[in-house]
Amino acid sequence: MIGKRGPGWGVDFGASGEIPPDALAAGSDAAAGKIVAEARRANRAIPPVVLTGGDLARTLGLAPARTASSPSLAAIGARFEVDVGAALVDGRLHWFVAHLVVRRSWWRGRLLVAANASFIGRWNAAPRSHPGDGRLDVFDADPPLGVRLAARRRLPSGTHVPHPQITQRRVAAAQYELDPDLDVYLDGVRLDRVRTLSLRVEPGALEAWVPGGP
Repeated sequence: MIGKRGPGWGVDFGASGEIPPDALAAGSDAAAGKIVAEARRANRAIPPVVLTGGDLARTLGLAPARTASSPSLAAIGARFEVDVGAALVDGRLHWFVAHLVVRRSWWRGRLLVAANASFIGRWNAAPRSHPGDGRLDVFDADPPLGVRLAARRRLPSGTHVPHPQITQRRVAAAQYELDPDLDVYLDGVRLDRVRTLSLRVEPGALEAWVPGGP
């Protein structure tokens, strides 16, 4: 279902084709983010990436039952020009493909999520997020425990938003000062504590493939 998964997705987002022979396989968001980071730091073009698992792959339509498939067996797939998130974390530049999460705990303190993909694990955390629109969907909240518990029950279906105690923005760039400092996670991997955070989007920077076609 190329271009039809999320609200507002254009039918021209994604196309079927032959997967390039030089494409690299990534079985997780962290693996795809590592490929992007290595290319950026070496000042090289980002190679095509075949997504065989992860939240970005699921957002683009990869069925969970197919995540264990070997990319070497797939000759065709669905091609997407996907945005990449860049994060300046206390002066150091990093990249992510699916999401950035800033928190101390899911149950107390501030929560800041910058989503390029809809899913965080089994949660449909950013139900309207589009990986190719040149924007990040940012959610910023510090709600009481009761609101968090109610939101958790609704997260799998994506019905936790809109909510008056969850601020939503769609941004191409943003800056944040965090006090106290919080833990930052890029594509599910904890990076460090962060006090100052700058975000920006690199539109269409990643040629992403989902094996098997639409």
